[in-house]
Amino acid sequence: MVIQMNSDRAVFLVNEMLGVSILVSAPLLIGTLIVGLLISVFQVATQIQEITLTYVPKLAVSALILLVLGSWMLGLITQFARSAYSTIPTLGQ
Repeated sequence: MVIQMNSDRAVFLVNEMLGVSILVSAPLLIGTLIVGLLISVFQVATQIQEITLTYVPKLAVSALILLVLGSWMLGLITQFARSAYSTIPTLGQ
């Protein structure tokens, strides 16, 4: 038994997957980017060249973002997974 997937359906699933991954990763990436830029400006202004200075604030911001938005991120991933699994029985049609 050969199951064929329509190319439109495959493109839709990949597009939906990329959209969900962008939505889930954007808050962490933007938060750490802003903190990294602020610390870089601070290091340039004060001429403090400590390499490890950026890690602790980025880690703290990442943890804070995950605490605040973690349930939303997990819900979004779960919703996508459920919709992807629900389309499995219709793939052979």
